[in-house]
Amino acid sequence: MVIESPISSRLVSEFVGSALLLAVGLGAGASGADFGTVALAHGLAIGALLTASGHVSGGHFNPAITISTVVLRLKSPVEGALFVLAQLAGAFFGTVLIALGTGRPAADFAAAVPTLADGQSASAAFLLTVVASFLLVWVVYGVGLDRDGAWFRVAGLPIGLAVTAGILLLGPAGGGALATTRWFGPALYTTSWNHALVWITGPIVGGILAGAAYLFGIRPRIGGVVVGARTSVEP
Repeated sequence: MVIESPISSRLVSEFVGSALLLAVGLGAGASGADFGTVALAHGLAIGALLTASGHVSGGHFNPAITISTVVLRLKSPVEGALFVLAQLAGAFFGTVLIALGTGRPAADFAAAVPTLADGQSASAAFLLTVVASFLLVWVVYGVGLDRDGAWFRVAGLPIGLAVTAGILLLGPAGGGALATTRWFGPALYTTSWNHALVWITGPIVGGILAGAAYLFGIRPRIGGVVVGARTSVEP
């Protein structure tokens, strides 16, 4: 029998994880690190955070993952909504921490908000974000939710690698935003909302598509139950 942590513990885990992930990513960028190093910093952070508290909340730290599990009936809508609120609040808190720590005004963080590259259309940016998010959530389902996955016990490592690969796929012009939280924290802090739908819907669509493809294509075992087209579970 799996004993779940209290909902309060799960929400704290999602809040703290989201805050620290934003703090690491923005802090690496603010220190002058190149884009590859920033991508690696995100991957290392998510790997460490998942190892530390993945057993508490599942270590989503990303609305795309949470919404995917809600749509596919692996999590209740109420808990999913609370998770997303905790993640968004954590992302903003992490952004504020770095802003205060570096002593820079809000205007200096405008560059941290994901933007379109010169000549890039919103539809092209949306497609790239969907692909990068699909990569991440596919790996999350394969090693974080599927009990038969070879890396289930150490899911933080492959998920961290997927985060790094996804950010590199998007490139610096796309802001490396696999998660809506990565956009939301600095966007709220700087009140920069340009092309918001790209960074809101892209990760979510990619996450839902990846989750559906994994559940109905692979039919994994989640919580001791084989999940497929005719069954669903709520862990």
